[in-house]
Order: sequence, then structure tokens, then C-alpha cells
Amino acid sequence: MAKQELTFDDVMTSLRAKQYAPIYLLMGDEGYYIDEIANYIIDHVLTDSEKEFNLTIAYGSDVDIAAIINAAKRYPMMAEYQVVVVKEAQNVKNMDELAFYLQKPLKSTILVICHKHGKIDGRKKWVNEAAKMGVVFESKKLKEQQMPAFINSYMQQKGYEMDAKATQMMADFVGTDLGRMTGELDKLIITQPKGQKRVTPEQIERNIGISKDYNVFELRNAIIAKDVMKANRIIKYFAENPKTNPIQMTLAHLFSLFSNLFMAYYAPEKSDAGVATFLGLKSPWAARDYTTAMRNYSGLKVMQIIHEIRMTDARSKGVENNSVEDADLLRELVFKILH
Repeated sequence: MAKQELTFDDVMTSLRAKQYAPIYLLMGDEGYYIDEIANYIIDHVLTDSEKEFNLTIAYGSDVDIAAIINAAKRYPMMAEYQVVVVKEAQNVKNMDELAFYLQKPLKSTILVICHKHGKIDGRKKWVNEAAKMGVVFESKKLKEQQMPAFINSYMQQKGYEMDAKATQMMADFVGTDLGRMTGELDKLIITQPKGQKRVTPEQIERNIGISKDYNVFELRNAIIAKDVMKANRIIKYFAENPKTNPIQMTLAHLFSLFSNLFMAYYAPEKSDAGVATFLGLKSPWAARDYTTAMRNYSGLKVMQIIHEIRMTDARSKGVENNSVEDADLLRELVFKILH
């Protein structure tokens, strides 16, 4: 039976319980979780006085594998542990040599390897040794549909809650960059009125610069409902504010909507619950947009729309287009979607 992959919560639960491993191999495309785990170890394993002699932070471009192994082999001074953190480990050469140390690592050393921008081949001997002796965690990029849950969870941990529309506005505006998302959410927390723990669309409009009425979320709703007047008002606003509403972001959201809608037609059960299960959505409520859209758009029309979105994306990048502005491209696309 294959070993189940560790989640971020699994790793953090063990760390909070002070169940430390001699090696943490943190790798993957999502740097946010890698930094969160590494920073927790840096901040919580050692006291401030212990850090002076027992905390080593090195960067892959400045250190070689021999130096990493030598640091890991040292014994702590007046502390139970020493912590060695290697950031940007993707720049370290000859990492395979770490396998010899990992066969019998010092229990008093917590070695943290932070390898960003990709997954390491699990067949490598040192990766296998790391998995046997400690923690191997792959930090994966979240999908668009996972962002609202991440936003709500992050804000709840900070003692705040988000209005549902406010959550979707943030997800649509920021996308799946967790580092940028947490920065924007922290900005919202700082600007919250004293004593107010619920974030509203109005506060996002005021502090983040996203219009509560003219955004990708509202355009999406207008298109789902085939509300031509509302969609055209939003497109006009986008044309007047291109910097805050770039066409590439809008096209990405429209493509996500209609590609998921196309998949929804294959759901064995076309109810909210059936579509939610088939698409892997969190709740039947999240599937209502798709069940509503299926009443307004045929499967053939959805295929045509996906083609038009792809063509518009290519033209926005200059393919067979030397003069048409982004605003006109988007206006033409929305016309073709709604008619």
C-alpha cells in the first residue's frame, strides 16, 4: 500500500506537538507552505538565547553540500537541538552526497532543506533516505476552486470572517499566489475598523482597490444569468480601468467557468449535489452557478465559447492582431458568449 502524502496540516500538527524529525525535505511549486514550515521551525524550536549558537541559516547559492553536512554533524551547545536551514536548496550541487549523512543523522540536529520551484525525483537515494528518517513534504499549488477555502481558513486563524462575496472578490482578484494573497489579507486586517471582525465587499473596495460592483466575480454572475445589460456595464468599466482589470485575468476566469461547465454536462446526476460531487466542489451551493448556466447554455454553445476564449487569448497576445485593443477584444468576446 502506497504511503499517504503528508499535508501541510499534518506537518504543522506534529511541529506544534514538538514531535521533531532529524530531516525536513520541503519541496514543490508553492513557496508559501515551504516558508511557513521553515519559519515555524526557526521561530519555535529554539529559545532566543539558544539560537545564538544553535541556529544556522544558509542559502543554496552560497553553500556547498560538504558545508551542509558538516553543519548537520555538529552537536548543540547548551540546548537539546540545533537547527540547520538550507534555503534555495535547488541551487546546491551534488545533493546526492547527503544520502550518507541521512542514513544515520544526528537526532539532536533538525536539518531543513527548502527546495522551491519543483518536485525532486523521488527515486534519488537521498530523497528515499529523507523519507525513511524524517519528513518529505511536497508543497503543491492550489487550484482556483480551493482559494475561497484557503482565504476563509486564513482569516479564521486571525480571528476574522469574510463575507462570501468578499471572499470570491479576493480569490478572483489575486488568483492562486498564496504569498500575495496573505499579504493582501493582512492589509485588510490592519485596515479593519476597531472591533469589527467581518470583512465586507465595501471594505475590500475601499482598501484593496477592487470594485464591489464591477469585478470579474460580478461579470461571471452576469454571464451565467445571461444579464446582457449588467455584463456590458462591467465591460465598460473594465475598459476604463485596464490596469486593475487586465484582460488576461478576465480570460482566465472565463475559461475556468466554461471548462468546468463543459465537464458538468458529463455529471451522472445534474442536481446541485451531483454536479458538486462530480466537479469536486466543497458543497452543493458551490455548484449552483453551473446548474444555472446549464439551463442557459447548451453543451454545443459551451464548446463554441471555449474556442472563442482561446482565440481571444491568442489575439490579446498579438496573434493575427496588430490593432484591436484589449477592451474591444473583450467586448466582442462577451457579445459572442451572450448571443
